[in-house]
Amino acid sequence: MSDTPRDLTLEVLKQLQSGFSEIKGRLNRIEETLRKHRRDSAGMLVMMRATSGDFDERVRDVEERNAALENKPA
Repeated sequence: MSDTPRDLTLEVLKQLQSGFSEIKGRLNRIEETLRKHRRDSAGMLVMMRATSGDFDERVRDVEERNAALENKPA
């Protein structure tokens, strides 16, 4: 049988279906990576807030010590 339009249509549909399967797999991997990055970003944000809170506390302690030294009678 030669390549009739009916045979070609079936081949094109098979190729499209395999292409869609590849795209679906790639999208699933992208979604997994995106979820991982979101979790990592959320964790990093928590750590950054904790670090900045600790830093603010240390700066406040230094400022209090400095103020105490400035107000100390000579």
